[in-house]
Amino acid sequence: MKYDVLLFDLDDTLFDFSETEKHALDNSFHAFGLPNGLVDYRASYKGISKGLWNDLENGLVTLSELKVERFKRLFLQHQLTVNPEDFGQTYIENLGKEVHVIDGVEDMLKNLSSCRLVILTNGFQKVQHARIALSPLKQTFEAIITSEESGYQKPQAEIFEYVFNKLHISSKKNVLMIGDSLTSDIQGGNNFGIDTCWFNPRQTENVTAINPTYEIRDFAELEQLVKQNVLLVK
Repeated sequence: MKYDVLLFDLDDTLFDFSETEKHALDNSFHAFGLPNGLVDYRASYKGISKGLWNDLENGLVTLSELKVERFKRLFLQHQLTVNPEDFGQTYIENLGKEVHVIDGVEDMLKNLSSCRLVILTNGFQKVQHARIALSPLKQTFEAIITSEESGYQKPQAEIFEYVFNKLHISSKKNVLMIGDSLTSDIQGGNNFGIDTCWFNPRQTENVTAINPTYEIRDFAELEQLVKQNVLLVK
């Protein structure tokens, strides 16, 4: 087997972040007396949040700044008198309570348990650890490494260097990065010089110049790829 260390992104790779976000936002809006907030403001929030996460990948904002800034912009746009710091903290707490594992993940990870399984995520450390601890995957991973812990974020090569040093990984050729984001997971792996696997269940067209080593549509393909090292889709 070529790959014996598998680095997994978490959100939209193993966990359904759309469901997580929806429930956490809804509970947060209710807590601040805005029962229709999810319907009224979610579309605006998603646009703002996406832009800020892109800024994070490009080093233009920090994670702590993102935590508050997304709600500061949302409430300014809709002229809401809600404290963005308080709302941001409530939202983070609610995120940590949401567990929505994508169908097929548990079986896939069990079938690949002979490999070293590691989470590598740009998400908030407290949130990601809490969600995994509440999930059926809580005993699955050798390590859960976040951008907060490392001081870097995907696609920076330094976060991968941090993983290699922490886990005493010596060879890049036996490591595979698996994730749904071309600009974060795949570009990051490419930057560091390890093989990458783009999880693309919706078969979205790649209109970027970022080239993954592999592209898969489901977890069965990942199992086959790892166990047999067969190039399925490139």
